[in-house]
Amino acid sequence: MKKNQKTYLLLTVVLAIWGILGFKIVKTANPASDQNIQSVISEKFEPTEFKERDTFSIVANYRDPFLGTLPKSKKPKKPKRATQKKDTLPQREILYTGFIAESASGNEIFFLTIDGHQQLMAKNEVFRKVKLLSGDSVKVKVQFDGKTKTIPLTQ
Repeated sequence: MKKNQKTYLLLTVVLAIWGILGFKIVKTANPASDQNIQSVISEKFEPTEFKERDTFSIVANYRDPFLGTLPKSKKPKKPKRATQKKDTLPQREILYTGFIAESASGNEIFFLTIDGHQQLMAKNEVFRKVKLLSGDSVKVKVQFDGKTKTIPLTQ
């Protein structure tokens, strides 16, 4: 074969390959020319159920290869017994619900709820064996049954 014949043969093969590729690109880009269009049927979507992962745990109760000792066994903790105080006196329900202060005279009146009964009390006043010792806008200090207790403001 002569040199020109080889060139023409290779040129024909290259043009044929590029022609096939060009035809496929044009056919894909212009689907309207295709007469055999299939209709798409929509199916109901159902998500697949996932299986729960299988878990495992490693029990390492073998001899330590570096120290040569066995691991210490963990003893279950025993729950502590709740000890009751020997306080025979019943608990008093005392709530501090607010206060009023007069700016001119400096008198302060505190709202206390003692065993379900609301009472207006001033300092050093006694109601149902509960004495109001002191107080401010945040807390009051009361004394009952020989004990002094600080009660915060409840809202």
